[in-house]
Amino acid sequence: MIITLARIDDRLIHGQVTTVWSKVANAQRIIICNDDVFNDEVRRTLLRQAAPPGMKVNVVNIEKAIAVYHNPQYQQEKVFYLFTNPQDVLAMIRQGVVIETLNIGGMAWRPGKKQLTKAVSLDNHDIQAFQELQHLGVKLDLRVVATDPSVNILDKVAAMSEA
Repeated sequence: MIITLARIDDRLIHGQVTTVWSKVANAQRIIICNDDVFNDEVRRTLLRQAAPPGMKVNVVNIEKAIAVYHNPQYQQEKVFYLFTNPQDVLAMIRQGVVIETLNIGGMAWRPGKKQLTKAVSLDNHDIQAFQELQHLGVKLDLRVVATDPSVNILDKVAAMSEA
């Protein structure tokens, strides 16, 4: 499997993903990797309907995403992975999925999370997952829109801690 783009965006498929990131990815399909979304039939249906024209969308749980990645049948398939959180990315990488760069675009504020940017809020679990991803060699690319300059999310976290 050829991963042309891996992105965390908890809104998953929306305007920015449909119009810009899907073109940047230049993939044959979007694979949404998340157990909660997979188990929500209404959300799965809506996400498939929101797909960019001509783009296939699959919503799978983490276990299935790992199995499909390792299936030789899909070796030449170009895919755009969408995630809602860094923990799912980490789980897949620990199981041999090769993700060289992770784009971080949107993680909504929820109780217990601290706002890092207008679009990204993190808690300690998120930061630990990002630290481990970086330790495993993943480039962490914090960019909400494709034209934004690339920033390492952990550099931004460190700068915020010092402020």
